[in-house]
Amino acid sequence: MILTSSRRIRVTSVRLCLALSLLSLPATSRAASAHASAAAAAGLDAASWSSVSLGGIDPKVFALALEAAASAVSRGQAPAPATLTVIDYSKPSTAKRMWVYDVRSHALIFQELVSHGRGSGKTMSTSFSNDAESNKTSLGLFRTAETYVGHNGYSLRLDGLERGVNDHARDRAIVIHGAPYVNAATAKANGYLGRSLGCPAVRPEIAKKLIDTVKGGGLLFAYYPDQTWLQSSNFLN
Repeated sequence: MILTSSRRIRVTSVRLCLALSLLSLPATSRAASAHASAAAAAGLDAASWSSVSLGGIDPKVFALALEAAASAVSRGQAPAPATLTVIDYSKPSTAKRMWVYDVRSHALIFQELVSHGRGSGKTMSTSFSNDAESNKTSLGLFRTAETYVGHNGYSLRLDGLERGVNDHARDRAIVIHGAPYVNAATAKANGYLGRSLGCPAVRPEIAKKLIDTVKGGGLLFAYYPDQTWLQSSNFLN
C-alpha cells in the first residue's frame, strides 16, 4: 500500500508523539519499569512467588532477597541466577536459617543449619565485618563462583557484590564448605552451633550436593536487620 504525503506526515507525527511521551516519563518510572521487566524475566519478581511454599523463612526477608537479586540482574552486575540462597542471621545458629530456592521452578531445595563467624557472636550473630582477620560474617549479596578442594574439603568460592560490605570475601577466603561442627547434636549440647572464621559452613552430609546445586553464578543473600547496611545497600535502595 502506498501512503500519500499527508498520511506519511500523520504517521510520522504519531510515532514522534509516542516517542516523546515515553521520553517524558520520569527517569525513576522508566528505571522502575526496566527493573520490573528484568526481575520478571529472571524469575525474581515477587508476584510469581506469591503462592509458593517458602519454608520457615520470614517472608519479609525473602522479599528483600528477591529485591536485591533482581536489582543486581537489572544493573548487569549478575546474570539471571539458577538459584537463590538466603541466610537469615537474625535467627540463632541452632535454627535452620539457610534456604536454597530453584529460581526457575520456584521450589525450595534446601533448608539447613549454617554457621556464622566466631567473631560475630555465639548463639546469635550480632556483629559483621568485611575486614580480613576479623573472623566475622559478612552481610549482603554474593555471587557463587568456582569450586575447589582445600583445607575444609570440597568448597565453593563467593564473590561479594557490595562494596565496603562484602567485597573482600574472596580475599578473605569466605567460602561455603562442610564442617563437622555444623550439626544438630552440637547445637543441642552447647546451645549454639560450632563457629567458623567467617564462612557459611554447612553440614558435611549435604555440603557437596548443596555446593553443586548453587555453584557457578547463583546468588546468595545474607541478612541481618543492620540499619546502616539496609539503608545504604545499592541493591535495596
